[in-house]
Order: sequence, then C-alpha cells, then structure tokens
Amino acid sequence: MRVVGQVEQNPFCRAVLARHWPEVPRHDDVRTAPAWWASQPRPRVDLVCGGSRASRSASPDAAWPRTTPVALGAMVEVIDAVQPEWVVWENVPGLRTRGLDIVHADLVRRGYQHRVGYATACAVGRPHVRRRLLGVAHADRIHGTPRLGTGQQTWPLQPSHRTTGPRVHRDHQDLAADTGAPGIADGLPAGLDVARVTALGNAVVPGITEHIGRLIVAAHHAHHGEAA
Repeated sequence: MRVVGQVEQNPFCRAVLARHWPEVPRHDDVRTAPAWWASQPRPRVDLVCGGSRASRSASPDAAWPRTTPVALGAMVEVIDAVQPEWVVWENVPGLRTRGLDIVHADLVRRGYQHRVGYATACAVGRPHVRRRLLGVAHADRIHGTPRLGTGQQTWPLQPSHRTTGPRVHRDHQDLAADTGAPGIADGLPAGLDVARVTALGNAVVPGITEHIGRLIVAAHHAHHGEAA
C-alpha cells in the first residue's frame, strides 16, 4: 500500500506527516481537497481513510469538554471526487447514536457495502483503552462480489483478555496522571506543548490502522488472485 496524498488542517500534524512522507503531496483543508487533487494529474486512489470532525461543547460536570460527533462531512465530497474502492473512517463511540445512520446512508447510497465496529488501543498492545468507532466500506465496481462478508463476524480488534494488575487507562485524560506502575504509561510530560497534546488527543493508535490496512491488502490480493 502506497500513500499518494494527505489532507491535514493542523500545522503541527502536517509537519509530522511531512517528516515521515516527504515525497507525498499534502493539502491543508478537506473542504477544498477535491479541487486541489484535480488541479494536476494524480495517481488513482484506491482507498480514502479519514476521521471526521467532532465538535466540542462544554460540560459542567466534567473536567474535559465532551465531544459531539458529526457525520462524514466534507470527506463525502472527497469520496465523490476520487471514487475509491475502499473507505475507512474513524470517530468517537458517540457517533453510533448520533450520526452513524447518516454515515451509513451516505456510503450505501454511493454503492458501498459498509461494516462498522469498535477498536481499542489495548487490543494492539497499548496500555490504555481509547475505544473508537471505525467503519470500512467497499465498492467492487468490476466483479460485483461482496468482500466484507455478512456483517456477523466479531470485530477483530476487541481485546482478547481482560487486563490484570494495574488498571488500564480509560481515556486521554488519564494519560496526564502518573500511575506509578512499571510497564504502564506514566503519563504525559508536564512540559509537553499544546500542539503535541492536541495531536496525541486526536490521533488514532497506529497499530489499529495498520491492522485494518493489512486486512484490506490481504482481501485485495485474495480477490484478484495476486501474491501478497
């Protein structure tokens, strides 16, 4: 799998992407990404992967603002523009009751099969839970053969066992507290700047997206009879 383009609004996060993928073109606004992508010859896009925005509203009974998930938003326009075979999206668990029906309808209306499940950081070896909702959508425009199954399978990224010993961190706010337990994340350094804290708070654990990516690549090779 090769990255051919990136869109990121946050300057700090764009700098991180530039460091790891210096050869990849990137843009700063998903709302204008279709026009940017069409402004010159580009390679074919087989997969669009992104996380839609979650707006924040103050909560008087919590130290941290609550997030209110929204639907795919401008990501739908990117999908329409490049028409990828695969779509992968991520959002907070609250989207399940506050917008998932819109996301599902948007993708199905465009000819995608769509499956949704939860993934957790501890399922890929991290010391905290960080439960997130992820969706995988596929549209086979050539053979018309379903590749996502019946939807009855167990999501592959659920924790295989319950953690014993020191507690697993519940959310990102727990990462700011020192647990004092060896082998468990000891929290964020006090001097960490706002840009890095924000980036960490918005990030998806890389092991989750890598796992999903490997599953998609394996499905592609199996379906088209190619060597992995």
